[in-house]
Amino acid sequence: HDQEEAMTLSTRIGVMNEGVIVQVGEPSEIYEHPGSRFVADFIGSVNLFEGRVTEDKPDYVEIGAPDLGGSIHVGHGVSCTVNQQVWYAIRPEKVRLSRERPEGRRNAYEGVIDEVAYLGNLSIFRIRLANGVLVRATRANLSRYDDEALTWDEKVWIAWDDTAGVVLTR
Repeated sequence: HDQEEAMTLSTRIGVMNEGVIVQVGEPSEIYEHPGSRFVADFIGSVNLFEGRVTEDKPDYVEIGAPDLGGSIHVGHGVSCTVNQQVWYAIRPEKVRLSRERPEGRRNAYEGVIDEVAYLGNLSIFRIRLANGVLVRATRANLSRYDDEALTWDEKVWIAWDDTAGVVLTR
């Protein structure tokens, strides 16, 4: 049934794939800490980037991510090994948009706004990176009129905090 309905009506939910329960937990746990690509994609909208671990330290991990044309810095340890194939999941609401490269952000990538969908309370953006990969970002519409609003075909930077996403091994 409807995932949004399940998340709002339940204190615990289970996600099934082909008749097998793959994850059980509170709605916020399932959404923020999915255990697999299937769960991440099944519950809500998500950007998934495939890559390989290039550095594995106790307090951070670096992932080479060809889809992003660079690497992803993860600000916490992950149970993985160097050269292991992983997927990085980042929710659209965790992706920040700006016209200028954000200072002090390791996870920052340049692109062009390909599409904007205005939904009243928020806008959904699709940003096309130089290699053609599309990244989804959402932004709350906090004022009635914004003469500085981002729009189609505009060059932008996407960025996120180094603890905003989840590293998945399956």
